[in-house]
Amino acid sequence: MVGDIAGLIAAIAFVLLVGVIAIPLIKLGKVLDETRNTVRSLSDGALPLLSEVTTTVASTNQQLGKVDTITNNVAQVSTNVSALTALFAATLGSPVVKVAAFTYGVRQAIGGRKAAGKRR
Repeated sequence: MVGDIAGLIAAIAFVLLVGVIAIPLIKLGKVLDETRNTVRSLSDGALPLLSEVTTTVASTNQQLGKVDTITNNVAQVSTNVSALTALFAATLGSPVVKVAAFTYGVRQAIGGRKAAGKRR
């Protein structure tokens, strides 16, 4: 009889222990369910975001390719303008300088003759 009472007390204590341990386990299960739902919603939101980022990067790469083409064209135009300026300076610059020097010489000569004519 004493053994039956001790067994009954042990069984009740075990049931209470299981009950006390079951409450935190149930709460932990709810936390894990919420965590799973949060991770699922994050992954569902991240996939479209990654798709948009991929599209944006591809579009940016296309625009950079266009900018690179424009930059190359501007460099080529700059080179052509430089060559044209050098050609213009070589073909017209030297004769213009010669004409200016000749004109200056003629003016000096005429000015010298006028000055000589006034002295007489």
